[in-house]
Amino acid sequence: MQRFLCTSGGPVHFDVLVAGGGLVGACLACSLGRLSVLKDRKLAVLEGQKLKSLDKYSKSYVPETYSNRVSAITPGSAALLDEIGVWQDIKKTRFKQFNRMQVWDACSEAHISFNCDDVAAPRMGYIVENDVIVAALHERLKSFPNIEVLEGVRVEAIQSDNKDKASWLSCTLSNSSLLNTKLLIGADGATSTVRRAANMENYSYSYNQMAVVATLQLSEPSDNLTAWQRFLPSGPIALLPLSENASSLVWSTSPDHARSLLEMSGDSFVDAVNSAFCEDYPRHTFVESSLATLNAIIQTVGGGANQTVFQLPPSILNVTDKSRASFPLHLGHSPQYVRRRLALIGDAAHRVHPMAGQGVNLGFSDVQCLANLIKEAAGQGQDLGSLHYLRSYEKERLQNVVPMMAAIDGLNRLFTTSVIPLVWARALGLQLTDAFAPVKRSIMEFAMK
Repeated sequence: MQRFLCTSGGPVHFDVLVAGGGLVGACLACSLGRLSVLKDRKLAVLEGQKLKSLDKYSKSYVPETYSNRVSAITPGSAALLDEIGVWQDIKKTRFKQFNRMQVWDACSEAHISFNCDDVAAPRMGYIVENDVIVAALHERLKSFPNIEVLEGVRVEAIQSDNKDKASWLSCTLSNSSLLNTKLLIGADGATSTVRRAANMENYSYSYNQMAVVATLQLSEPSDNLTAWQRFLPSGPIALLPLSENASSLVWSTSPDHARSLLEMSGDSFVDAVNSAFCEDYPRHTFVESSLATLNAIIQTVGGGANQTVFQLPPSILNVTDKSRASFPLHLGHSPQYVRRRLALIGDAAHRVHPMAGQGVNLGFSDVQCLANLIKEAAGQGQDLGSLHYLRSYEKERLQNVVPMMAAIDGLNRLFTTSVIPLVWARALGLQLTDAFAPVKRSIMEFAMK
């Protein structure tokens, strides 16, 4: 792979230009680079920063501290990463599988547990540092002779001749260089400059929450194969396994509380985390009596055999120095994913709350769908930027993304309230779902794709 800087001479031409070399953009570039039908096509990736290297994660040196930004990778996403040749590098570096997930409500006794055995799977998924995934993808990019990378630049403006179907899309970069492409992929995140340059609508809603992340050390080593999530009135708190004695924290809370969590001492922060997972919150007798009645009915009709036993999460011993950070939470969606010669993927097209861990997996599903359609277009000798294929991508992804976004948003709203009727409804819903294996199995199969 050649790294280059555009000159101010004439525009450079590429068949496909991927704007954004992060998790989703680099994955798409690798997916396209390996296609035999594109071996004679010129592809390029614009990456705003220097490419990451796996050298820092070599066997001779693996950083002692974990990155505080991690992703829950589904088996389906892992299969995609394996297909493009990066999963083995990730496995040789650092990752942690999880086999079980427990979710429970702080305002009631309701809980639900998911186990990989319920769907006859060897695991539910993997927790991997984002930096490790990106580094593996960037290393893989270097192996494709038909992919070039332009570092430290982004798309500033785009222009096309809509009357000329054979025309190129012209892109002006932040260094004033010009690139022409048959297909521009906006993979440049929630604040996408590609989306903005194309004047494509984007609806964004602030949850008025901050996600506080940190790397935590457990009090006692264990197999640590469970992901834990508790719904507090202020937002969900999750503990994701990293190793036998370390876990990653994702705590969604109010901006004021997030600021306080970042400013307090390490010991006070650890106490706050332990309390958040174990503290008793006010309970309403109507909700508790309704749950007791429901459990009695479930036992009577025989569904109780499927109910899981509630477990307490591991206690936290300390927090890794300088691992605490926060970022704002938004819901974001572009109602239009494509235009002629242009498509949006990942956070540039859709952004969800992290409570379900589906953000990057939705992006990887975008990659799989779009790569397949580009392969089809190239194989049939068609224009890679044809709206015929791009609209097929848009239709398929909207049908999958919108229901998922609505479900995640609805769950977040349902669980971040202390209104008694809603607490009652969610408590009964959790218990019913936990009791009936077919429903729980369907949820798991959908989430693990």
